[in-house]
Amino acid sequence: MEPSPPSKRAVSQYATTSEKLAQRVAILSYDTNPQPWYAWLSSHLDIASAKDILEVGSGTGELWQHVDSSSSSSSLAAKSITLTDFSAAMCDKLREIHSHPPTSATVKQCDAASLPFEDSAFDLVIANHMLYHLDSPEAALVEFARVLRPGGRLAVSLNGRDHIAELLELGRTVGRPSPILDAARITAETAPALLSKYFEDVATERFPGDFDVPVAGPVLGYLDSWGNEAMRGQQEADARALVEKRIAEEGSFRVRKNMVLFLAVKA
Repeated sequence: MEPSPPSKRAVSQYATTSEKLAQRVAILSYDTNPQPWYAWLSSHLDIASAKDILEVGSGTGELWQHVDSSSSSSSLAAKSITLTDFSAAMCDKLREIHSHPPTSATVKQCDAASLPFEDSAFDLVIANHMLYHLDSPEAALVEFARVLRPGGRLAVSLNGRDHIAELLELGRTVGRPSPILDAARITAETAPALLSKYFEDVATERFPGDFDVPVAGPVLGYLDSWGNEAMRGQQEADARALVEKRIAEEGSFRVRKNMVLFLAVKA
């Protein structure tokens, strides 16, 4: 299988900036689950049992801010942590944040489907909400299997097709549709069959809760992140009016989520 670069959509969104990702991550702080996403994710990774760890598509490296405060933090300094992203801007951010103990890490800019690592180099590979940005997620899974040792573990998180349905509907209403969902080559619904081609013991766990946003700003910021140009003028005014109307009527802008973690093992 030929390596596949990130999609053109992903390049336009992330290659030169980390701000669009930050706009999307901001909504995570309004989760109704008392355990935030990154803390929940880290609690399911069993990082304590891994020595050589690779996170592919690390973005701003937010996960490791939460792992640092977990029960496994005391052993992080003894682990080899490698963070990758295709975006130079993201890698700059990763180096800025993760250049000091206890979460110090090696940062490499590379494509997920063409990893610059030896076979069987890691015992844990993490791909958090990134596979749907690839033109060929299957090519990346082949690479994940290659760099994992036998018995090594893979952790992949993805969204279902009904994830953030309220935001998607709002975007369509004001002429700001999401460029991600329709272009995604993998979702939570299709992942089990694809993962099972290369890994064993595929397990699924859904992250409970919703987003309950009491102010318009984070909702508008999320919509703004979808475009290559900032949302302005009538489009922004229309979106704000709809969001504020719902907040006035219901007390918040409620967004249902469908975030799923898949855990698997290399044979």
